[in-house]
Amino acid sequence: MSAPWLTLIGIGEDGWDGLGPLSRQALAEAGAIYGAKRHAALLEGKCGPVIPWPAPFSAGVEALMARRGQPTVVLATGDPMWFGVGATLARRLPAGEMTVLPGLSAFSLAAARLGWPLQETELLSLHGRPVDTLRAFLRPGARLLCLTSNAATAASVADLLADEGYGDSRMIALEHLGGPRERQVSARAEGWAEEITDFYVLAIEAEAVRDTPLRARVPGLPDDAFRHDGKITKREIRAATLARLAPVADAMLWDIGAGSGAIGIEWMRAARGARAIGLEPNAGRRATARANAAALGTPGLELLDATAPEGLAGLPSPDAVFLGGGLTAPGILDAVMESLRPGGRLVANAVTLESEAVLLAAYTHFGGDLCRLSIARAAPVGSLTGWRPLMPVTQWSLIKP
Repeated sequence: MSAPWLTLIGIGEDGWDGLGPLSRQALAEAGAIYGAKRHAALLEGKCGPVIPWPAPFSAGVEALMARRGQPTVVLATGDPMWFGVGATLARRLPAGEMTVLPGLSAFSLAAARLGWPLQETELLSLHGRPVDTLRAFLRPGARLLCLTSNAATAASVADLLADEGYGDSRMIALEHLGGPRERQVSARAEGWAEEITDFYVLAIEAEAVRDTPLRARVPGLPDDAFRHDGKITKREIRAATLARLAPVADAMLWDIGAGSGAIGIEWMRAARGARAIGLEPNAGRRATARANAAALGTPGLELLDATAPEGLAGLPSPDAVFLGGGLTAPGILDAVMESLRPGGRLVANAVTLESEAVLLAAYTHFGGDLCRLSIARAAPVGSLTGWRPLMPVTQWSLIKP
């Protein structure tokens, strides 16, 4: 089956008047039209009945798949491929079965109104997503455009900005872009109390009001950026470890022995769409890792009450694995090597002689690279300054053939 039967139509606030001839023809020929209540109101009297998208969202996808091969239209706001239904459906259907007729995206309209070059602007979706995601993108001078869930999103963002020391940031709610009700509401984050509608794009010009720590996306955040009980991969070792793990967009990491969550969090910060699953059997450390993930803009970090190798069963195949603990557990390296995708990266750190022996045996058997990392930090020695060494770390890494 390859003939296009599904048409995704992007619709703006101008409704029927903004649709081209191909979109109008697809609506006239469709056996079923799916969309939101807002879409139905915009097209009232211009096409057949619009079937409300079922809840939960996945039920709507299954309803579409049941109609496979029959002319069907799905209405979306703006561009269906920008954080829209099109991105989801493209994972289920080959491109040859879909025709996508995009409208102007909310991002494009907002950038046009504000005079912001899109290539210099961070584009985020906070629609149905935690606003904590925003924390990973904050820096002085940043410009951000955010899709939102409702009016409450702006208030939550304002609180977050004030909490991060960015209370002087200008926030602009661009309501009903492209339609007769278009309006802009602007105010500073600190003290935001504006009355806005539920349908808007939120623009942010980030401006710090106090000295705030600069949290670069490059791995190696200061140790005090994380809450921890001492079980944390130290900054310099963490940076070297992430360099070997090589985070890339959309890749999956297993962080075995997650502790404070630092490795998984920095993995997710380093590349857009990067995902991580942390295995940590200690409930207190899992709670700490969750708090760290929210505070550092990676609320999607998944933390499991599990140990390896038993807890690895059924997990999505990893592109990279970090072994920060549990190296002496029987069968753990064999389980990881079996699960790791070809070309995947494995990094294991050891600080005890017993774990070091495991890494030496693994290096002998599997190959890869073996090195020792020694770090010393300057610290007071009486009235003078000297070096205080950290525990040396033996690191084994390899790329699976």
